[in-house]
Amino acid sequence: MPTCTVIANTTASTTKPSEPSSIKAAKTFTGDVWQDKVHQDPATGFNVNHVTFLPGARTYWHTHEGGQILEVKAGSGWVCDSGEKPRRIRTGDIVVCPAGTRHWHGADDGSMMMHLAISLGKTSWEEEVPAEGYEGRGEKTMTGKGSG
Repeated sequence: MPTCTVIANTTASTTKPSEPSSIKAAKTFTGDVWQDKVHQDPATGFNVNHVTFLPGARTYWHTHEGGQILEVKAGSGWVCDSGEKPRRIRTGDIVVCPAGTRHWHGADDGSMMMHLAISLGKTSWEEEVPAEGYEGRGEKTMTGKGSG
């Protein structure tokens, strides 16, 4: 019979102090972004990470096979679904991205942002959100090159 997993002290920068934060590869993020693993289960694709974006940093367009939940822990930023205008997110906000929703998220220009990201299933990474599109966030609909 399966048992519950207790993940202690998720407010720490990392739940495994012996493992340093790792800066993410440029192929999935623009700018400086650190990811701290909280829980990883390759068998089920259930992953929990603290992700810290320095000002202006952001993800590429992407989807999650089983969806994603973000809880903004500090700072402010933006989230955008394909075909929609970017929406501001702030400390305390929770963002629910249904399975297959094409989106990106990142920090404001004048603020870092840290969120707890709970992802289910495979993540499919697409193209970068260009600076010219990111600078106009909140003002226009964004679709990127993929779908829209």
